[in-house]
Amino acid sequence: MIVSIRAAAAWLGPGRLVHDAQVVCEDGVVTYAGPATPVGAADEELDVDGFLMPAVADRHVHIELSDPVAVLRRGVTAVRDLAWPADPIFELADASELPTFNGPLVRAAGPMLTGHGGYPTRAGWGPAGTGRELTGPEDATATVAELATRGATAIKVSLNAEAGPTPTDGELAAICDEAHRRELPVTAHAQGRGQVERALGAGVDELAHAPWTERLPDAVVETAAARMRIVSTLHIHGPGSSLDVATDNLRRFRAAGGEVTYGTDLGNGGIPPGIDAREAELLAGAGMTNEEVLGAMIRAPLDPDAPADLIALGADPMRDLAAFDDLILVVRAGRVVTTR
Repeated sequence: MIVSIRAAAAWLGPGRLVHDAQVVCEDGVVTYAGPATPVGAADEELDVDGFLMPAVADRHVHIELSDPVAVLRRGVTAVRDLAWPADPIFELADASELPTFNGPLVRAAGPMLTGHGGYPTRAGWGPAGTGRELTGPEDATATVAELATRGATAIKVSLNAEAGPTPTDGELAAICDEAHRRELPVTAHAQGRGQVERALGAGVDELAHAPWTERLPDAVVETAAARMRIVSTLHIHGPGSSLDVATDNLRRFRAAGGEVTYGTDLGNGGIPPGIDAREAELLAGAGMTNEEVLGAMIRAPLDPDAPADLIALGADPMRDLAAFDDLILVVRAGRVVTTR
């Protein structure tokens, strides 16, 4: 199946804004992206009166608390689930790879690793099994190995000291050692004084939220910028002190050279399914240019052999990020999902 899409303008990836653009997809991947040019016969040709760009990936969701169909139709073609019981979430991840699945591609961490009675085992927002209580370093190693075998693409650890016990230092070290041995990143929910420092000391690769419970010392921010990335999730906070602290920490982290990626914590409160324009605007408020925000949001640039996941907007998000609320086309794996 060959699909050809033309648009008045397209952003193909960082530094690649093209006018009178064309993207050609075949068998689920991009085969051409650039200025409009004759490329031969196509099974489907679309001429979009709008702005074309790669589709969005949300790297922090709880997909079972939302509607996968709505997530996809609103422009998010890939998600990473960061805490859910192993059996249902890995089954869903497998199903999402099939062409019959009417939702985004799902990658998953499985349950969040925590201390006895620790978060999220008593939080109430997830079913039993959303948190996995550890009994020691050997158990931590075995649990990571089991999750890796089942298809986890990351390991999530709870360092939420405000909501209960967290893994011990020995358990945390064992988690990171085994995950890295298996070439899996470790992401942490760090909440409470000193928990970001614990994550850094153990070798955690990513913070699943911009830290909001305390203003991090500059030295900690600079060390974090050199060693890990942060998933944004700013919109989970209403206006006020926690948003201000998270934004300040993220701004200084980015200024120090740290990598920021887009994530919403979908399933948490009133976060809408699909692209969250407010999250994008909050990233800009943390000091990122509009193009940097787009770079943080996409799954991959539109290069040859990249996934054929695209969206088109009715306006230019390089000028105004509110354009994400004007979605006119979604393509996943070369298949047109919705068009206006």
